[in-house]
Amino acid sequence: MYTLVLAFVTAFMLTYSIIPVIIRVAKELRLFDHPNDRSSHVTPTPSLGGVAIFAGTVCGIVLWTPLQAFGPLQYILAAFIIIFLLGVLDDLAPVSPVKKFVGQLMVAFILTYKADVQITSFYGVLDVHELPTMVRFALSVTIIIGIINAFNLIDGINGLAGGIGLLACVSFGVWFFSVGMISLAVSAIALGGSIIAFLKYNLAPCRIFMGDTGSLLIGTMCSILAIEFVEANYQTAISNPFRLASAPSIALAILILPIFDTCSVFARRMMRGNSPFTADKTHIHHQMLAITGSHARAASALLLFNALFVVFAFSIRNLGTQQSMPVLIAVVSVCGFILYKMYSAKKVLKGD
Repeated sequence: MYTLVLAFVTAFMLTYSIIPVIIRVAKELRLFDHPNDRSSHVTPTPSLGGVAIFAGTVCGIVLWTPLQAFGPLQYILAAFIIIFLLGVLDDLAPVSPVKKFVGQLMVAFILTYKADVQITSFYGVLDVHELPTMVRFALSVTIIIGIINAFNLIDGINGLAGGIGLLACVSFGVWFFSVGMISLAVSAIALGGSIIAFLKYNLAPCRIFMGDTGSLLIGTMCSILAIEFVEANYQTAISNPFRLASAPSIALAILILPIFDTCSVFARRMMRGNSPFTADKTHIHHQMLAITGSHARAASALLLFNALFVVFAFSIRNLGTQQSMPVLIAVVSVCGFILYKMYSAKKVLKGD
């Protein structure tokens, strides 16, 4: 427990101390995120908060992960460095989608091949249990890239991506600590400490954004935590009190907002005959912002929903993955449909 506390404090204090310096330097060099027709902000704002999140998280992990538990963390840290550089480059001068994808693919390959971050079982879903080597490799790479981009896409209003990342870090971190996987618990809690420090400057009055540097890093960490949670639970003895009957459903529930937002936005764009990568303002946070009228209320409402969804998923965990997964997908789809209808009605009333 002391290790987790020290990792949290280290990450929090370092991130909290660095951000004012980043804000000052960004203002001196005029490194701002300027608003455009898709932005939710109206004034130029520094967007390099992810640099501080990265520094705090990595120092918290390196300093307080027990040496005997370090293991594949060297490869995870290598992946963090690559995703950090990719994010910084994109924040300073936009990187083309192709180059961005290549960088993410490199990160995913390092994590799956070198760090062995892989899904090996379907938990009986579609009557599939153990996966062939190439299938588990391809699936794991797809999941990692998907979650990274999901966090990148949902980072549209203050506090949302950070709040979801914090929820994921606490949820996964507590479970990893409970089953004795200290290295992953330290990693999750260190990132959580950095996110809390960042949110102090990101929430109203907003002084800095995390930028792609932050959202890509949080997405990378959450993809690792989610896959390792599902895999470790599968390898845990049935007699262990912390083993869950439907770990994939719990992981889905913890990351439901970024995953559902990405899937629903892509589906709507393709139904309209557009490319799924065409930028617009139909993300779930744009809809909630239009309904509530403020970043704080929109982010709070979405985070509350995510937290309640996790509680709901946990309450039906004994159904098993094959039964609980369709229930969760159905519930979130209905909630998403209701939100979209409220958003559409709001637009009609405003004459948009």
